[in-house]
Amino acid sequence: MYSRICCLLTLFVFTCHSELGAGEPVWKNFTASPWFAEQISYQHLKPEVRAIIVAPLPRRIAVEKPTRVVFFTTPNGNTIEQTLGCQKQEGRDWHFEIQQIAAQHRQWQAWNPGENLILVCLEAEGLSWPRWRARHPDNPVLIQNIIRSILSEIPLKTPRLTLACHSGGGSFMWGFLNGTDQISEQVDRFLFLDANYSFSVADQHGQKFLNWLQGDEKRCLIVICYDDRNVLFQGKKVIGPTGGTYRATGRMRDRFARELKFQETHSGDLQIATALNGRLTLITHLNPQNRILHTALVGDMNGYLYGMTVNTPPGQQIKLPQGPRQYVRWIQPEPFKEPVVEKAN
Repeated sequence: MYSRICCLLTLFVFTCHSELGAGEPVWKNFTASPWFAEQISYQHLKPEVRAIIVAPLPRRIAVEKPTRVVFFTTPNGNTIEQTLGCQKQEGRDWHFEIQQIAAQHRQWQAWNPGENLILVCLEAEGLSWPRWRARHPDNPVLIQNIIRSILSEIPLKTPRLTLACHSGGGSFMWGFLNGTDQISEQVDRFLFLDANYSFSVADQHGQKFLNWLQGDEKRCLIVICYDDRNVLFQGKKVIGPTGGTYRATGRMRDRFARELKFQETHSGDLQIATALNGRLTLITHLNPQNRILHTALVGDMNGYLYGMTVNTPPGQQIKLPQGPRQYVRWIQPEPFKEPVVEKAN
């Protein structure tokens, strides 16, 4: 009986919150979200890309403050709704509970009142960015167009950009990098959450990152991976003899070490290699138990929250990607749901 009353009270609170938010002014093509005083906009971009923009309601945005837009690309097999996350519930698809990017983003905003933070989550048709890029050989140009199209929907001037990803979402980042000889000055942070499989010295990825990092002391590149070389699933190795993010991170470090000096520390099972006063951070979970940590690095270990707060003022960051979850109070009860648009007769 007590639990039933609690559930009814929770439903009442969220219903009232929804009704109050629904009448507030929002940006063009946005709708008020039922939770956390946010507004959202679903976008269908050509070719074959679906996106959601999550922004504070206009009354929570201070135009005199700098704005940051985070582009987060989904991992293989996950929708944008699953990637943003919601509360765990019996019978609900487990994908909704593992990453919790929206909740981590809200916790970051609570720690960081000096910026207007806007989150964009991008999904490729077929739920695979590597396959999307294979279908579209001109993907470097398409990726630039997608970013411009999203930014045109946000009525705030000259935002800073952060590009972040998990798993196969890293393919979007390499497409972005392949499409330019010089990374845009608007971008000041990259975050790879077990997503840097395709780092390539031959494609000049290392040189482009180095040129970009050395061009401004505010720029950061954060990579989090784990030792995946001997992980088994159903008795077979998950990673081939040359694949995986552990080896990719090693290639990154070897390339950067030609020009930069790394400092290395350890904390528990984490190996931390940093250069440029921490603006370049490579973290490897050494995984002595050979567990599959692919999603644990993101949600359970606060990977997104850590990556967004590296090299930010004390009080706005967590020291290392590790548990417990720091953002539980910001998890919404239900998934985001795309509005149904009625077609004219």
